[in-house]
Amino acid sequence: MARFLVDIPEEDVARLDALARAEGKSRAAVLREAVTNYIANSNKDWLEAGFGLWAKYGFTEDGMDYQNRLREEWVREWDPEYDPAKHGPLPDEKDVAT
Repeated sequence: MARFLVDIPEEDVARLDALARAEGKSRAAVLREAVTNYIANSNKDWLEAGFGLWAKYGFTEDGMDYQNRLREEWVREWDPEYDPAKHGPLPDEKDVAT
C-alpha cells in the first residue's frame, strides 16, 4: 500500500474526523473508501454516461427535429428557407423599439 502526503483544509479535516467517528472508522479508512468510490464513479465512459440522457428526462423529440425547430427563429427573408406564411414578415425599422 502506498502512502501520500496531502494538504487538506482544516475544515475538511474536521468534517472527515467527525465522519470517521460516526462510522467507527479511522481517518485513513474513510479516505481510502472515498478514493475507491471516486475512482469507481469517474471511470465511466463519457459517451455511455450521456447516451439516452434526453429520454431519461422525458424528452422524446428527435434531436435533429429539435435542433431544426430552434433554428427556425433565425430564418430571415433573404434565406432560401424563408416562407412568409410560416415565419411571418420582418418588422419594419419604424416598428422596432429603440
